[in-house]
Amino acid sequence: MKKYFLLLLLLVSIVSLTIGCGNQDAKTPNDPASGDEPMKVGFIYVGPIGDAGYTYAHDLGAEFMKKELEDSVELIKVENVPENAADTERVLNQLIDQGCKIIFATSFGYMDSVIKVAEENKDVVFLHCSGYKTAENVGTYFGQIEQPRYLSGIAAGKMTKTNIIGYVAAHQIPECIRGINAFTMGARSVNPDVKVKVVWTNTWFDPPKEKDAGTSLLQDGADVIAQHQDTPGPMQAAEEGGAYGISYNSDMSKFAPKAVITGPIWNWGPYYVKTVKAVQDGTWKSEKYWGPMSDGVVDLAPIADFVPEDVKQLIETEKGRILSGELNIFTGPIKDQTGADKVPAGTTMTDDEILNMDWFVQGVEGSPK
Repeated sequence: MKKYFLLLLLLVSIVSLTIGCGNQDAKTPNDPASGDEPMKVGFIYVGPIGDAGYTYAHDLGAEFMKKELEDSVELIKVENVPENAADTERVLNQLIDQGCKIIFATSFGYMDSVIKVAEENKDVVFLHCSGYKTAENVGTYFGQIEQPRYLSGIAAGKMTKTNIIGYVAAHQIPECIRGINAFTMGARSVNPDVKVKVVWTNTWFDPPKEKDAGTSLLQDGADVIAQHQDTPGPMQAAEEGGAYGISYNSDMSKFAPKAVITGPIWNWGPYYVKTVKAVQDGTWKSEKYWGPMSDGVVDLAPIADFVPEDVKQLIETEKGRILSGELNIFTGPIKDQTGADKVPAGTTMTDDEILNMDWFVQGVEGSPK
């Protein structure tokens, strides 16, 4: 019996040793290749992915992030979410119910709903684009799109013949106002006679209305149309009217190749990769990210071939000054649209002052409120 007992102990030991050796190759729970469920990442879009503008740019970034992080993430996207509390909160909660652990809310009007839902779901990380309210599990993110806007203003100021530039703008919020100001300062830095006429549409995505706004500005004498809209409608109006255009969000030249000079563009991909990685490895902390051109989150679309070489060179020179930090576009002297001194010479506006801008610079025609 002792022999049989010893033999049984030996067999048990061999089996235990074999299992132990096999476990040495097991993946850790945080290893994407371990077979664990991928982290679900939600995106809320204000318009359709096919808008060719703002939502399209965000979705390019989301897909870039998915490609970089491969099977460690799963994307869940919801398009055309209106900026009201009922719809926003409903969609946020749907994404949470589907298992999302990080949610990117990509439009300004989602801000208060994000804060409310985040308070009720502390285990979920929320990132709100273009807002200013944060919490322990809520961060904000945006880019200093004013920098390429200033450069696009230089292009417009050089290309106009009538010295009237039309600007189709979305909503009377600081994001749009500071963009108009940066654009105007860029244009007037090379052409002090320029006037920028603003038409508000109170829309982000309404192609016919935004195109009509561009047409109305052409009828007012504009020969360059700029925009802060999510569609190429104003650029198409410019081309049909024999004018030039400054697009936004993505390179819209394919929609109006004879009109589009250039335009400020977004590159969200690297930011999305960095942020999701930080959540995955537990190092993420709430912040107010406002990335400059030197981060690559904002840039200028390729300049059209029909633009004179000296204009291209000037833009490249000024871009270099922005990238190096030599040129800060919101450094005084800056006057408001009434001609009153707003920012003294040698004084640079603070981030808070820029992010809450509610007044127009000299050269802008229209009301910011």
